[in-house]
Amino acid sequence: MSTTAVLIAAVVGGGVLLLMRRLFPRRKAAKLLQFPTDTMRGKTVIVTGANCGIGKALAGELLKLRARVIMACRDLRSAEDAARDLQSQAGPQQGEVVVKHLDLASLRSVRRFCEEINKEEAKIDVLVNNAGIFQCPYTKTEDGFEMQLGVNHLGHFLLTHLLLDLLKASSPSRIVVVSSKLYKYGQINFDDLNSERNYNKAACYSQSKLANLLFTLELAHQLEGTAVTVNALTPGMVRTRLGRHVHIPLLAKPLYHLASYVFLKSPLEGAQTPLYLACSPEVEGVSGKCFANCEEEELMAKATDEQAAKKLWDISRRMVGLAE
Repeated sequence: MSTTAVLIAAVVGGGVLLLMRRLFPRRKAAKLLQFPTDTMRGKTVIVTGANCGIGKALAGELLKLRARVIMACRDLRSAEDAARDLQSQAGPQQGEVVVKHLDLASLRSVRRFCEEINKEEAKIDVLVNNAGIFQCPYTKTEDGFEMQLGVNHLGHFLLTHLLLDLLKASSPSRIVVVSSKLYKYGQINFDDLNSERNYNKAACYSQSKLANLLFTLELAHQLEGTAVTVNALTPGMVRTRLGRHVHIPLLAKPLYHLASYVFLKSPLEGAQTPLYLACSPEVEGVSGKCFANCEEEELMAKATDEQAAKKLWDISRRMVGLAE
């Protein structure tokens, strides 16, 4: 490597490290939750996007607690590899793992998945809407939705609706929605939800994560009196494949990966709050809230706007074909 290249790498890498330190102060290791081994025995949990990242770590913890875990994933081969990996780590006294295909970028796939679940499963105790896509180039789903809105919000919106009857029949049951602190930079653009006139990948991700919170808010109202609860969470910055569409200069990649191990949560640490919302007796009956680090989080006003939540709900129902 030439002297010039080394110098450029040092400058770029130093800048990345400085930026990481400013954005993410050095953190203490997260305290991992401890539940009795039989906590989830006899309970069925669906986790979307369970083949990697937070979803895989969560599925592994639920398996150790003897749950029946349905890994709902787009990439079946990756999901089957992940399932074998989790089973080998969970030990002899573990729950059951089932792998099923679910492509949230296809309403047809969502409907097919829900038909199978409603036919094959006697109950669902917990639904974890975890899968997501982050700052991808402008693309559309099979049904013509902007990809981030389509996968992060609309796919899960339809999925939850089509499983609601089974969740109600299984009550007390729980719905867990994985959002992001980046919702703070989002606005629901009701005039151009599909971002056809203007596309900013970061703004569209933030819009989809704000949509998750507004969905949680309105769904909690709809579920009052049913013994089905719904809560959202923001996991913080976690080392996952979510950022695969983010461009990092080649020379800075080694330092970026090093910095991520210092400043970002591991997937297991990131999975603690969804695990808490899925398992803990402390949140039994709690609904319509958002949590971070296993504690209730105060949201910005735009995430608790009931009028916007109802408007988004009605538009989303029409977009996914649940209303005329």
